[in-house]
Amino acid sequence: MEAFVWDQNFATGLTVVDEEHHVLVRLINQLGKALIQGEAGTPESLQAAFGQLADYTRRHFAAEEALMRDCAVSPRHLARHHEYHVEFVEQLKALWAGRASMSDPAEVLHGTLRSWLAFHILGVDQSMARQVGHIRAGMPPEEAFELELSHRDPATQALLGAIGSLYQVLSRQNADLLAANRGLEERVARRTRELDELNRRLESLSNSDSLLGIANRRRFDQALDTEWRRGLREKHPLSLLMIDVDHFKRYNDFYGHPAGDRCLQVLARAAGEPGVLRRPADLLARYGGEELVVLLPNTTLAGALSTAQRIRSAITGLHIEHADSPVAAEVTVSIGVATAHPEPHSTPAALMAAADRGLYAAKAAGRNRVSAA
Repeated sequence: MEAFVWDQNFATGLTVVDEEHHVLVRLINQLGKALIQGEAGTPESLQAAFGQLADYTRRHFAAEEALMRDCAVSPRHLARHHEYHVEFVEQLKALWAGRASMSDPAEVLHGTLRSWLAFHILGVDQSMARQVGHIRAGMPPEEAFELELSHRDPATQALLGAIGSLYQVLSRQNADLLAANRGLEERVARRTRELDELNRRLESLSNSDSLLGIANRRRFDQALDTEWRRGLREKHPLSLLMIDVDHFKRYNDFYGHPAGDRCLQVLARAAGEPGVLRRPADLLARYGGEELVVLLPNTTLAGALSTAQRIRSAITGLHIEHADSPVAAEVTVSIGVATAHPEPHSTPAALMAAADRGLYAAKAAGRNRVSAA
């Protein structure tokens, strides 16, 4: 069964126009048949349908407007006729652009074509044909246009008005639907961006120490594993510093835990200054309590010792009072240093153990110093 049945009431008597209308009727019926058979919803079939329509509109509208110019149809009618053509082309573009947001773009396209064809052929094209007939019979174009305006059958005009209204309603509904879908897509895209940003923030929070604002133990463990495998692959040394605040328990007992928290925050900022840790890959992290660690990829023992001394000097340079310390009247740190050349038979735990031995040696030697394992 055909979706659009042609009869002689659609004929304009203009051969080039009627032939093109037959082409559009065939396109509509092919699309309707594909819809019934469930074959119109694939991206390939939809693209083919829109491609055929694009070719049709370019050819048919150009031929129709050329015919009106050749026959010297009133510019007033030609301008209105051209507006209808432009409106239809823009509607097709909008349908194609918004196809992804429609549940059934083929059905929307089919309904639009049926309503537009009935409205256009029975209305503006028949009016054009009558004016062309009058002009070819010798009537001036403007007189033919005025005659067309004054001699319209009321019943026919009422029917055309109803069809035109239905077409306009459908056009507005399609436009509103596309706008709503675009708005929904924009909101979804915005929510997706916000969710991505939230996930990044959550990931950052999960890898950061809430008190000190530096990497936490989890982030350090991940980085140690990553850098160990990189060193194994690229044959680069990997160094580690373990930093302990000298007699920090006595500091907390003497000044109170809130003061101890502030002290650790100041120490972490000083240790992480760009002039102290000079490369983006160097990672400062809180290992636990008052212990900090610094991971130094592709760094020799000499480079690690130099970095450790800069950290110790930066902290002593803060001159934070520590009246209950047996080491000095100010806050000091002890730092253990270790360097490894990752090998298949070794593990990151061996590097950690070596740095810990260095830290123990620094404490045993009187604290406020740097010691290598």
